[in-house]
Amino acid sequence: MKIDFDKCGGLVPAIIQDAKTKNVLMLGYMNKEAYDKTVKTKKVTFWSRSRNCLWTKGETSGNFLNLVDIKTDCDNDTLLVRATPDGPTCHKGTDTCWGEDNEQNPLLFLTELQDFINRRHEEMPEGSYTTSLFKDGINRMAQKVGEEALEAVIEATNGSNEKLVYEVSDMMYHLIVLLTSKGLRIEDVAAELAKRHDPNWDKKRRAAKAAGTME
Repeated sequence: MKIDFDKCGGLVPAIIQDAKTKNVLMLGYMNKEAYDKTVKTKKVTFWSRSRNCLWTKGETSGNFLNLVDIKTDCDNDTLLVRATPDGPTCHKGTDTCWGEDNEQNPLLFLTELQDFINRRHEEMPEGSYTTSLFKDGINRMAQKVGEEALEAVIEATNGSNEKLVYEVSDMMYHLIVLLTSKGLRIEDVAAELAKRHDPNWDKKRRAAKAAGTME
């Protein structure tokens, strides 16, 4: 990876992002020595401009930033450092240097689950329930989605909210398995919903139908 340390006098900005939540945690600066130490130790290390020395985040507080990966921007003079924090990032005790809570949007887990199910589809490990669904075929997968949807309806009309969430979770899991078997992802459903959110979507749909261009 080529990094242009010379452009700004030997230092480049390093934007630190939580690898899991995708939230920006802080901004620091690295020289080549700090970069090399970060890569070697897997602990994010900066060049402290105030102390004029290397500084590994967490060496005093214990709140290390554990390196996941590093990318450069299009000009090779700014780094995006993805890391996993061992506690609050800011020296003031907050999760981020902007005083924000570093919480993950639960919706992001759907992508993680989709990736996991994709791996199951590719590797087909023995003893996995997901593997058994893929082996049983499309009819069984579709049947499971229907069964879980019915359970969700029953809980919605006669059950508790807790059980409704449980059954909808079962339904979503089996739906993602079904989509995966068809070469699709849950993001394809999200993209369709986003398209329908366009105020003119229904007009466009009717126009396409009238022109005979709808699939």
